[in-house]
Amino acid sequence: MKLDSYWTDSAPAFAPAACALPGQVDVAIVGGGFTGLSAALAFARRGARVAVLEAGTRVAAEASGRNGGHVNNGLAVDYADVAAKVGVEKARAWYHAYDAAVDAVARLVRDEEIDCDFMRHGKLKLATRASQMDALERSAQRLASDGVDTEVEILDAARVRGEVQSGRFHGGLLYKRSGQMHMGRFAHGLATAAQRHGAQIHTSTAVERIERLGQGHAHRLHTARGTVTAQQVLLATGASRHGGYGSFGWLRRRIVPIGSFIVVTEPLGAERAHALLAARRTYTTVANIHHYFRLTADHRLVFGGRARFAISSPQSDAASGEILRAGLAQTFPQLGAVRLDYCWGGLVDITQDRLPHAGERNGIYYAMGYSGHGTQMSVHMGERMAAVMNGDANANPWRDRAWPAIPGHFGAPWFLPAVGMYYRLKDRLA
Repeated sequence: MKLDSYWTDSAPAFAPAACALPGQVDVAIVGGGFTGLSAALAFARRGARVAVLEAGTRVAAEASGRNGGHVNNGLAVDYADVAAKVGVEKARAWYHAYDAAVDAVARLVRDEEIDCDFMRHGKLKLATRASQMDALERSAQRLASDGVDTEVEILDAARVRGEVQSGRFHGGLLYKRSGQMHMGRFAHGLATAAQRHGAQIHTSTAVERIERLGQGHAHRLHTARGTVTAQQVLLATGASRHGGYGSFGWLRRRIVPIGSFIVVTEPLGAERAHALLAARRTYTTVANIHHYFRLTADHRLVFGGRARFAISSPQSDAASGEILRAGLAQTFPQLGAVRLDYCWGGLVDITQDRLPHAGERNGIYYAMGYSGHGTQMSVHMGERMAAVMNGDANANPWRDRAWPAIPGHFGAPWFLPAVGMYYRLKDRLA
């Protein structure tokens, strides 16, 4: 079993064009994940001189390449709860931002001809207890009554069993606009498109410090390879721990990096895979410590979850893999002792309100905090922030939102074990 992401291991590695670090650019983007690459493509299409500065040795190697492969619409928190706090109009707009995000991915795949197995078969949110169906039904009714999503549909236990070969589920809520793709191949295609349109992409170029020049948006970025002066800067680092807490401390106090872990089986074969998940949707269970799963184009089962509230590392990933093996066996016992070919973990950039945050502070623009729903929103926000930085403030769907620091969070997330115990207790008592 490889302790490596299936998405990156089964995709070609993007090769940045050989070029020196530029002394001056119009826009410098810190972070080479989906947000940074999408923004770079948008800027380059307009003819801007743009440089992506990525600390790692390859693009999209962190959250963008270490997730479950879902491209889902719908908020990370219950729509009704959000509407109660901020009002129906704003909650509806935020929900529709995720619809637009999935559309953005589909458009990029089409326009740039990215071969990444993109498909829109929907997402099925599964109830593992009969009592959870009441909440799913209320959610569907509220989405329809507020005119937010009239396409969602409740599936009873019999219909779920017709497409999910498991006896665990009592029904589910189907979101029909969701999709899925091969994250590694999408990353390669997105980076290739950005470079083709003129963006420079520099890997192994960690930004160590950002120095503001005057009172405007111009900054000097200090790296081990030299300095870059940029008229504008976009931070697109997510939960990455590169760069320490120097210029990034304000953001770090507002994001909790939580590990999420995934295993991928050996190829099951077309017939066996179809029997397991006939509709080939993305699937997620209703729980605080939940599971999510889907099939790949080569008929593997991708099975993930927040197995442990711990930071990803080889030792942590291996321990989490054994927990997920048990969860997989409980969900699909007919797979028996199926071989697991891949196991890995990644960091989810959780915010206190479980919603993204994007804006400007001290002349630097930022977009992050996707809270486990980032593959589509990161792509969308790269494009949106490029528009914001080009003068369209209303392009940011998350504008003008307060973002207070998380109390007691100054560095490493010391409180994760306690958070894990709290959510496990909530799941047992639900």
